[in-house]
Amino acid sequence: MSRWLQETGGDRGESYDEAFRALAASGMDVHGEAAYVAALVPPGARVLDAGCGTGRVGIELARRGYDVVGVDSDASMLAVARRAAPELEWRLEDLAALSDGPSYDLVVAAGNVMIFLEPGTGPSVVSRLAAALRPGGLLVSGWRTDELAVPDYDAWTTAAGLAPVARHATWQGEPMTDDADWCVAVDRAGR
Repeated sequence: MSRWLQETGGDRGESYDEAFRALAASGMDVHGEAAYVAALVPPGARVLDAGCGTGRVGIELARRGYDVVGVDSDASMLAVARRAAPELEWRLEDLAALSDGPSYDLVVAAGNVMIFLEPGTGPSVVSRLAAALRPGGLLVSGWRTDELAVPDYDAWTTAAGLAPVARHATWQGEPMTDDADWCVAVDRAGR
């Protein structure tokens, strides 16, 4: 069972969504992840929103013209996503069991997905996400560095056959520093 489900009990979809709606209502830009992704691949690209939660990132990408599929292991989060965007494909699936072949131009794992996986499954999840990429496709992931060290994540991506493209300290593209408390990583599939 994922750390997310262990900590939340799988019933936080509504409250999680409400928190982001409140942030947006206060004037905060809640679409930094989507803007970051949109700068990497053109509209029309096929995107897997891995650990999509309530669909905030995937729905915004679809609004911008991307072909989006969302996957999450929390049914309460997916219920919110399905209600907000029933026209998109939302799948209840654990990323550790993801079996998609190479069909995506980009896989995004925003929102600390990597630190909320089932303990010990990070390397295999990254391998499964990498396997879902078309040749030259990008894996984009963001997480708190106090929970997952960047060198550890880099070891996972290297083992999965991915090559590093960029490391940033924020979704707005701030330069990565040794003391950054956040990392946004972009890695490319080479097959």
